[in-house]
Amino acid sequence: MKNPIEPKILPGFMELLPKDQIVFNQIKNTIQNVYEAFGYLPLDTPVIEYANVLLAKAGGETEKQIYRFTKGENDLALRFDLTVPLARYVASHRNELIFPFKRYQIGKVFRGERPQHGRYREFYQCDIDVIGQETLSLAYDAEMPLIIYQIFQKLGFGKFTIHLNNRKILNGFFESLNLEGQITDILRIIDKLDKIGSNAVIEELQKIGIAQKQIETIIGFITTKGTNAEILTKLKDMAISNNLFNLGIEELTTVLNYLESANIVEEYYHIDLTIARGLDYYTGTVYETIIDDHRDLGSVCSGGRYENLTSYYSNETLPGVGISIGLTRLFAKLKEVNLLPNFKNNLTECLLIPLDAAQIPYATQTANALRDANISTDIYYQDKKIAQKIKFADRSGIPYVILIGEDEQNTGTLTIKDMLNSTQETVDIQKCIKIIKGE
Repeated sequence: MKNPIEPKILPGFMELLPKDQIVFNQIKNTIQNVYEAFGYLPLDTPVIEYANVLLAKAGGETEKQIYRFTKGENDLALRFDLTVPLARYVASHRNELIFPFKRYQIGKVFRGERPQHGRYREFYQCDIDVIGQETLSLAYDAEMPLIIYQIFQKLGFGKFTIHLNNRKILNGFFESLNLEGQITDILRIIDKLDKIGSNAVIEELQKIGIAQKQIETIIGFITTKGTNAEILTKLKDMAISNNLFNLGIEELTTVLNYLESANIVEEYYHIDLTIARGLDYYTGTVYETIIDDHRDLGSVCSGGRYENLTSYYSNETLPGVGISIGLTRLFAKLKEVNLLPNFKNNLTECLLIPLDAAQIPYATQTANALRDANISTDIYYQDKKIAQKIKFADRSGIPYVILIGEDEQNTGTLTIKDMLNSTQETVDIQKCIKIIKGE
C-alpha cells in the first residue's frame, strides 16, 4: 500500500469551511455594493504581470517579498498590491478612459513575507481609487470617509473612528524644524506611535539623531487633542510660516467642511496628527479606520491622496485618492475576537427529501418551481433512512425541509417541515412558497 501524501497547504494561506466562506463572501459583497453605490466601476487586472512593470517603483522589502519567476524568456511576478496594476492600467488605457476615473477592484495579492499571526502570503484586498487629469477636487478626499462610514455601518462591527490627517501638515511642520532630510524616517517612526507607545517613539527618534528639544516639540505636536475644530484652531494658532504646512491645514479644513455637510456624526471621524501612512507615496489627506473597542486589530481600512499615480509609466500628471480594506486579515481578526457580522452561514433555504427514488421526478419539478420563486433549493438524492436525511438538513442549518412521498406525489402536495419550530403541514406549492418567504 502506498503512503498517502499529506493534504496540507503552505503557511500564510487562508482556507475556510463553507459556513465561514459564506460569511466572508457576504462581507465582500457588502463592500462591493457600497463601492458601486458611489459610482465606482469594476476592474480586474491580471494576477501575473511583467516583473519590471510591477517593480518600477518598488525596492527594499517589497522586492524581497515579491513572488518572481521566469517562463520562457519572460521575467514575471505575482501582483503584490492592486495599486501598481491600476497605475499600469491607467497609463495603458488613459486615452480610452473617462476622467475622473473611479474604479474598484477586489482580488487576491501575493507577498512572500514570513507568515505570522494575522499576516498572510495570499490575501484579498478591496480597493477603490478615483483618478483625475492634472487636478482632482478635494471633495473626492471627503468621499472616502463617506464610503468607509457606509461600509462599516452596514457590517455592524461596532463603533469605529476614521482618523484623518494631511501629509502636507506633517511635512511642513518638520520643515519648520529644519528636519527636511529626515522627514521619511520620522514619519515611519511616528506612524508606529499607537503600536509601540510614546517612549519607544522617543527612543527611535533619538537613534536617528533628532535633538531632545525637537523630539519634545514633535511629541507635543502629534499628540494635540481636542475636537476637530479645536485641533484646527490650535494648528492655525501655531503661526508656522511654512507654505506646505498652511496648505495642509487649508486642505484638511475643506475636507472636514464637506464631511460636516454630509451629516455624518462627528464622533465617527477625527483629526489624528499621528497618522502618517509611512509610505512616501501619499502627499495629502490620509486615513486610518479603527474599531474603537478593538484597537489591537489595527487599521481596518486605510489610504490617502497621492500626487501622480502613473509617474513611472507616463509623463501625464494623474493625481488620485483611494482606500483599501485588507479583507483576509480583517476576516481572520474579526473571527478571532468573535466579531463577525451576524450574517447567515448557509445559503440553502429549503431541502427536498424524496422518500423513494420514484418521487425524484416530482421533487425535481418542485425544486424548479421553488427556484423560479427565488428560493435556493437543494434535493437530497442519497438512499438513506429518513432520520439521516433530516439530520443532514439539521447539521447543514437548512431552515425548511419538504418531504415528498407517494401521497404527496399522487395529490400534488408537499409536506413542509419547519426545522426551527419542529412543526410540519401538508400544503400546495403556492402555500409552501409563502411559508418559506414568511408571507
